[in-house]
Amino acid sequence: MHYKTPIFIIVSVLLITTIPESAAQQQGLFLRTILDTIRNMNLETMIKFMSAPFLRSFMKFAQEGERELNEEPPDEPFLLPEYDFIIVGAGTAGCALANRLTENPAWTVLLIEAGRQENYMMDIPIMANYWQLIETDWKYKTQPDKKACLGHTNGQCNWPRGKVMGGSSVLNYMIYTRGNRRDYDGWAQLGNDGWSYEEVLPYFKKLEDFTVNEQFDPRYHNRGGPLSVGYSPYHTKIAEAFVEAAQTLGYPYVDYDGPTQVGVSYLHTSIQNGTRHSSSRAYLHDKRRSNLHVAKLTQVTKIIIDENNRARGVSMLRGNIAKRALARREVIVSAGAINSPQLLMLSGIGPRKHLESLGIPVRSDLKVGHNLQDHWALGGLTFLINQSVSLVTERIVSNADYLQQYFEDHSGPLSVAGGCEALIFDDLKRPGDPDGHPNLEILVQGGSIISNPLLRKDFGISDYIYNSVYKPIEKFDSWMAFPMIMLPKSRGRIMLANKNPLSKPLIYPNYYGDLEDLEVTVEGAKKIIALSKTPAFQKYGSRINPIPLPPCKHLKFLSDDYLRCHARQLTFTIYHHVGTCKMGPDSDPDAVVNSRLQVRGIQGLRVIDASIMPVIPAAHTNSPTYMIAEKGADLIKKHWGFIQ
Repeated sequence: MHYKTPIFIIVSVLLITTIPESAAQQQGLFLRTILDTIRNMNLETMIKFMSAPFLRSFMKFAQEGERELNEEPPDEPFLLPEYDFIIVGAGTAGCALANRLTENPAWTVLLIEAGRQENYMMDIPIMANYWQLIETDWKYKTQPDKKACLGHTNGQCNWPRGKVMGGSSVLNYMIYTRGNRRDYDGWAQLGNDGWSYEEVLPYFKKLEDFTVNEQFDPRYHNRGGPLSVGYSPYHTKIAEAFVEAAQTLGYPYVDYDGPTQVGVSYLHTSIQNGTRHSSSRAYLHDKRRSNLHVAKLTQVTKIIIDENNRARGVSMLRGNIAKRALARREVIVSAGAINSPQLLMLSGIGPRKHLESLGIPVRSDLKVGHNLQDHWALGGLTFLINQSVSLVTERIVSNADYLQQYFEDHSGPLSVAGGCEALIFDDLKRPGDPDGHPNLEILVQGGSIISNPLLRKDFGISDYIYNSVYKPIEKFDSWMAFPMIMLPKSRGRIMLANKNPLSKPLIYPNYYGDLEDLEVTVEGAKKIIALSKTPAFQKYGSRINPIPLPPCKHLKFLSDDYLRCHARQLTFTIYHHVGTCKMGPDSDPDAVVNSRLQVRGIQGLRVIDASIMPVIPAAHTNSPTYMIAEKGADLIKKHWGFIQ
């Protein structure tokens, strides 16, 4: 064992000293995974890690990371007393808005972010789940109820949200899907002028640099936009089996970001050259503009509203010091579907009865926090296989060839988007219709809950459930798939716990509040089981984990009733929280913003993020959020007479 000590020290020093100190905590979980693996390496593997080619590739990667850190706009130490625009939240929407508004050199913009800088370790795709357990995540949890999340610790589902430059685009699994044309036509039919599919399609095209050449159709795609969209550089044999199995069952291979969605496809991802392409990297890195100031580690506590009900600026905490900044033109809230309604309500914009119960003076009586929607899935449906072809974290990070491959050219298993690889969209109401409106997505992973020791913590699975069902199979290779509800009927709500801006809001998702959602989940689980039985999976000996969930073991295993019970026990959010500042016309009593994204009853205030969605689209919501920001920026430019 003596030979391991000096090599372990050398590798540890190399890994840690090439990472800027400010990023060290965020790197810690990943580094510990690598270093724990190094401790147990045999001599042959250790020699590979210390070879000159490996060390050169690692240093190349470290230099790239340093360059990316330097390209992010710095934290501005001296803020101006007044800006033309103040943007609250440097997430998906906020970064895009900051870029587009500073295209006018005459405008000054302050972008405020509660979290810190992004760093390059966060941009290794396979490590997506690591950033949900540290300070880059707000660490929200749902309130317990009797309908869902029953097998999670304390009956609460974890709801990760990004607290970092780039927001949730740094925590998500990089899956890029736009949705169906009926989603946006439905928004327009609700009275939201300008939001039909034909009207938002140009913004989807504007934002993307589409790299899937065989699917490039200029009617639907664009090259040269800020966000890179394309396939992951690597697919496992599990992903290949999934695509083959889906086609065996009659699903066509489709460009789901094209004219129709029903079918199967490898994932389109927001990955550039094998690394995560977050909103910060896409819209702000290497785009330094003197008219943009960024305030990091700064939490906005209240919107300043004058006696004429006009937003004049924001109050904020910066390093625990109370400060304020004023806006000549507008305050734009882009803090996401949890933080945006929280900030509005703290500022007196929200349901009168709720705000008055907390002693908050009401400035505009609106249904802020209502209309909460999400995509979620029956979780933990695990299949065992008899070949070593799945994505097992320990096996990947202990393989010097895999690491060198990634450090050198960002390919190989580490380039898979959080382990997610392919999907099926299906319309259960119109089976066989290639032009359906998908109400189900089946998302496959090249591993499962047992493949990464942190996944159970990410989802918050209780020790009792995990130790009973998953611990006995930890030594197996495996895969899993999520049956996701894409057009949920259930609606939840965000509420304030109190009027302290540092308190976390109360989250009531109301999963399975409408039983139709439960039936979609059950039918989706049955389709996954059918996929496992096809020849494509059977060549790997695929079979479902036979251990039932203890609270469901009184029911016939895999019967509809068992699957309903399973769905209520393990309820996995897909992180698509939307709708809490609903967009709608003046005739809609539930609307918070109008079709120009202006807050009703308050001048000079807009909300531009996923919270304005009146109805959740059949899409992973990161792409629609970019679209909303692009369109929102043009609405602002038009309002203030800036025409490019």
